[in-house]
Amino acid sequence: MKKKIALIGYGVIGKRVANAISRQDDMELTGVCDMISDWRIKSAILKSYPIYAATKEAAGIMQNAGIPLVGNMANLLDAVDLVVDCTPKKIAAQNVEIYKQRGLKFILQGGEKHETTGHSFCAENNYSSALNRASTRVVSCNTTSILRTLTTLKKAGLLLSARGTLLRRATDPWESHLGGIMNTLVPEKDIPSHQGPDAQSVDPELDVVTMAVKVPQTLSHLHYWNVRLSRRAAREEVLNAFSTSTRISFINYSDGLVSNNTIKEKYLDMGRPWGDMYEVALWQDMLKVIGDELYYAYVVDNQAIVIPETIDAIRSLTGMEESAEKSILKTNQSLGIH
Repeated sequence: MKKKIALIGYGVIGKRVANAISRQDDMELTGVCDMISDWRIKSAILKSYPIYAATKEAAGIMQNAGIPLVGNMANLLDAVDLVVDCTPKKIAAQNVEIYKQRGLKFILQGGEKHETTGHSFCAENNYSSALNRASTRVVSCNTTSILRTLTTLKKAGLLLSARGTLLRRATDPWESHLGGIMNTLVPEKDIPSHQGPDAQSVDPELDVVTMAVKVPQTLSHLHYWNVRLSRRAAREEVLNAFSTSTRISFINYSDGLVSNNTIKEKYLDMGRPWGDMYEVALWQDMLKVIGDELYYAYVVDNQAIVIPETIDAIRSLTGMEESAEKSILKTNQSLGIH
């Protein structure tokens, strides 16, 4: 029996989650719920997703805009096993009470606080701890990348401590006209920035500190890391550790992949939906080991990296698959992650 999934919020993450769910053979997208009536929800109609209105007021506006509604949010929630909430900050936290009252399992995204669910999720790190839980939160794009990379080093017995600097995109590409920045760099005031403590919400043992700077571009995030290894190690041993993650992809500066726009073009050429890169793109020929110190850099697709994690979280919460490895493999195959 396929698990029936409701998607609340059809934005940058929501539309990608909808696409990913539709590619799975053990779950189905029962409906998409939102309150918008512009081109974004109309693209969902073209994909034949059942559309539901989030509120009574939104229903009238959506119908006047020619959006064919199946029903309202309550109707959708009556028909599903689990909810993936991809709504903006604060809205999701309000929706949580509705899900709890109905006894529905639910997944939130990284914009919400850890305390909202009491559990934060990253598939390669703590899949089993989410099995059959009532809820979880898929951590943010940057936190996901931190956990993927540092967890491989930890599992290899190489990780002592990690210090990272994040160059963060200013806003999502589709709304650059609203919240972009130009001719400036905006450092985050607090050190550590929130990503380090967020990673520790998944793995409290991590000795990690992050600093972040907002930069005037919208394609992705760039990370620079300095890791203190637990012992001296050869460069090849570090690369072997990273290669144990199926969601870390090695790229090379020597191949012309010298910037985030060239990397984006590569994934567009690969035929990925929206040119999405679900993997961490880590520069293999930039990585250096000096004594017991490791230096490396990678790029994070802020719109795509959490999509496979969300699919795995669905399987874990519903108990469809107890094995993290089997779920990850299934998700990877469905999304073309090699």
